Parts: sequence; structure tokens; C-alpha cells
Amino acid sequence: MAIRKSEDDILDAARACVESFGVRRTTLTDVARRAGVSRPTVYRYWPDISSLVGDLMTRELKAVFAASVAEATETEARPRIVHGCTGTVRAVWHHSMFRRFLDSEAELLATYVFQRLGSSQHAALDLLHAQLAEGQRDGSVRPGEPAELARIVLLTAQSIGVSRRLVDDTLSEEALLDSLARLLDGYLRPDTAPFPDTAPSPDVTAQEETPAPEGDAA
Repeated sequence: MAIRKSEDDILDAARACVESFGVRRTTLTDVARRAGVSRPTVYRYWPDISSLVGDLMTRELKAVFAASVAEATETEARPRIVHGCTGTVRAVWHHSMFRRFLDSEAELLATYVFQRLGSSQHAALDLLHAQLAEGQRDGSVRPGEPAELARIVLLTAQSIGVSRRLVDDTLSEEALLDSLARLLDGYLRPDTAPFPDTAPSPDVTAQEETPAPEGDAA
């Protein structure tokens, strides 16, 4: 219990430093001083500021996920998923640390947007997978591999989450969240009509590629 408390105290101190100075100007010495512990104590858990900030982001995002899931009390799984995703995006926008990242240190998120998924994203995928499977059982989510559906849901919510500033001149926060909800609901909603196939049929392709016989009129 004491070890867990020490870790949480250090993470709390790291969050305060990041919110005050930004990640680039925060050092492990700053964190140790604010936490009231020695530098070796901090190094016992984290070898550098990057690993400390990574664990801090994971802790804060998991707390956001938990709160958003708790607020989504709809009976069917699909509206709960949509509610949880929009609630998570809203909470990230209003979270003091993540707001600083998005406003002035967005490059810190680039790895998790363009290169690989972090532990908090994998946790979100696990949660979505379970909810989507439940939705398929209760009939509120369309057929499909839950892992694939979960990945698209995550990437859609994440894209909206990190792009808030790109639509400030066009959409209010509520309008953007409403658009996200409509996107996710439409993607997951069961539909009896087949999805249109936009690829050309083999017959059409063959017809287009067959040259006209020589001498025929156009």
C-alpha cells in the first residue's frame, strides 16, 4: 500500500509540473521536489521523464474511461458505447493536462496517433470489444468482428478528440460531439439493407476492356 501511495504521489506531482511548465520543461528533479521525495525514489520507478509522463497519461486516461463508462447507463450496448465515446472525448477536452497537450504540445501525442497504440488505447480497445460483443448479443450492434469494429470506433473518436482546434471556426463543441455520436451510431447500427459495393463488377470491367472489332462504327 505504501509503495502504491508513493507512486500515486509522484504521478500527482508529475501532473502538477506538466500543467505548470509543460513536459519539455519538466524534469525528474522538479517532480521529486514537488512530491517531497528524493530523486533516487523517483528513479526507482521511472528511469526518465518520458516513461513517467507515459504512465501519467495512462493513469489519467483510464480514469476518464472509467468515469465515462459509469455515466453511460443506457439499456442497450450501442447507445452506451456512443455515450461513453463522446463522454470520453468531452472529458479529454476539459482535462487540464490533456488540454495543455492539445493546445501547446501536440507533438507528444504523435507517436500514439501515427505510429503505435499505447497501453491506454489497448485498454480502451478491450473495453470496446466487450461492449460490442454485448451489443451484437442484444441486437443493437451490427454483425462484424468486434476487434475490427473496436479499432474503427477508437480511431474515429481519437481523430475527433485531437482535431478540436481544426473546427473551432465552424462547429461548436456540442455540434462536434453530436456529429461524432451520429458517426458512431450510424457505423454500429444494424441495417437490413446491404452495404453498396462500389467496386466495378467483373462483367463491367471485362466489357470496358474488350476492344471493339475493327471496322465497326463507333
